[in-house]
Amino acid sequence: MTAPSPAALLDPEAIRRLRELDPSGGNKLLERVVAAFSNSLDRLLPDLAQARETDPPDFTVIRHVTHTLKSSSASLGATALSARCGDIETLAREGRDEGLSAQLDAMLQDIQQVRAALAALL
Repeated sequence: MTAPSPAALLDPEAIRRLRELDPSGGNKLLERVVAAFSNSLDRLLPDLAQARETDPPDFTVIRHVTHTLKSSSASLGATALSARCGDIETLAREGRDEGLSAQLDAMLQDIQQVRAALAALL
């Protein structure tokens, strides 16, 4: 199985809009936005891992992490990841852990694919 292409994971229109903000690329806006996204992941994912390990899961932390990732992934055009984060955020807000672990595992896989797609753009 091959990894999805960047175009399949990232909305080209969102990437185009980011590039439009820095037409010459001199300010390295896209690179900086991708770095900020990556740094956010590096900061939030350990919190998420810890929140998953409690019984019951720490829904407040899960909701915060997925809410943050929903917004940041949408800004980069990772719409499927953003939608999955929104679904998980809803589960956490409602305090439902049914299916939560599978959704979180899928989200982590989505994140790795999006990271690879973003790296391919730079």
